[in-house]
Amino acid sequence: MGDKPTIAISHLGCEKNRIDTEHMLGLLVEAGYGVDSNEELADYVIVNTCSFIAAAREESVKTLVELAEADKKIVITGCMAQHFQEQLLEELPEAVAVVGTGDYDKIVNVIERTQLGERVKQVSAEPTFIADETTPRYRTTSESLAYLRVAEGCDYRCAFCIIPHLRGNQRSRTIESIVAEAKQLASQGVREIILISQITTNYGIDIYNKPQLTELFRALGKVDIPWIRMHYAYPTGLTPDVIAAIKETRNVLPYLDLPLQHSHPEILRGMNRPWQGQVNDVVIERIKEALPNAVLRTTFIVGFPGETEKHFRHLCEFVERHQFDHVGVFTFSAEEGTKAYNLPNQLPQEIMDERRDTLMKIQQPISWQKNQLEIGKVVDVLIEQENPITGEFIGRSSRFAPEVDGQVYVRGEANLGAIVPVEIQEADVYDLYGKVV
Repeated sequence: MGDKPTIAISHLGCEKNRIDTEHMLGLLVEAGYGVDSNEELADYVIVNTCSFIAAAREESVKTLVELAEADKKIVITGCMAQHFQEQLLEELPEAVAVVGTGDYDKIVNVIERTQLGERVKQVSAEPTFIADETTPRYRTTSESLAYLRVAEGCDYRCAFCIIPHLRGNQRSRTIESIVAEAKQLASQGVREIILISQITTNYGIDIYNKPQLTELFRALGKVDIPWIRMHYAYPTGLTPDVIAAIKETRNVLPYLDLPLQHSHPEILRGMNRPWQGQVNDVVIERIKEALPNAVLRTTFIVGFPGETEKHFRHLCEFVERHQFDHVGVFTFSAEEGTKAYNLPNQLPQEIMDERRDTLMKIQQPISWQKNQLEIGKVVDVLIEQENPITGEFIGRSSRFAPEVDGQVYVRGEANLGAIVPVEIQEADVYDLYGKVV
């Protein structure tokens, strides 16, 4: 080991990116590199970047500049490396390598080449790689939680979204491969698995010629993991079959994260999601009927080019009508390389900010009301942290996904990583408070 440098990874971006980080860590550890969580002590720092919207790129660049000033050897990986390989090499002399989103499996080879003095550009123009259960992985989430990628890339071409350009077309893993990884995770003590991909309801189309989410859920139902949560369910993909599988598979949570983006047919047409305008209301009503205990989360974009007051009012009424459990609101970000970049009628940032705040103000009392309904119930809570000073625990009930939703603050005796029954005594807009029963 003597001559091998120590390596730290600075992780930015989404949970899909996090899985790439975890595979790079696993591969480096397997190859005998010292992996240090402290960037200051490491010889190399791998920065796994995000390039989804301008704000994410700014954060990525800020991190890169700080590390360059600290005189680190920098390896740039992830979406921004895929997006801006040439510019990054030009503008950051400290960067010894750029590695694309479909090339992180070659990280050990990349580091070896840089040690021989080469400046490495390892970027496949069309990413096709997807890791499976045999790719080493070093998890960075809490012991009880793991993300499990079922597919990578996306075949849709929404006008605001750069992802297909950065991650390639959809490629799914087989059901056997996903189940094998789920079993490995179960044996490591994982209590909750979050299935992720760009559009999980499209899982399997590319390898089985039809969506296979129903079959995947039923197969995962046999794995000893109490909670299986799915992220990003396109409403049209929630067919009666899929809904039945959610209902009948004991460990699949009825938690649906629907990336709706807007409600008005004209804006959805501009977003290149024309099919959705016709089905939004119908699908949501159908889901509520079939899964009365479903928890619905969604995200919206305000300020898409050409969004008028009328369009925005339609969205406000939509949010009031459907009473979602959780809502995230983003302001439109014009991304070069997407169709929306050159559209006329771009809105000024202050109007977009105002609309975001208005929509969040509509949602807050709804979220508050939903949380009030939990008071007096006994709910299962996955315990994730302990406050050493107060002895209080922090966890989540199945209504809350990590990072984006609220938490449950728990008094009483509990073990980290366990799922315990908690009586909810208080609630505010985001969080719940209770004691172990």
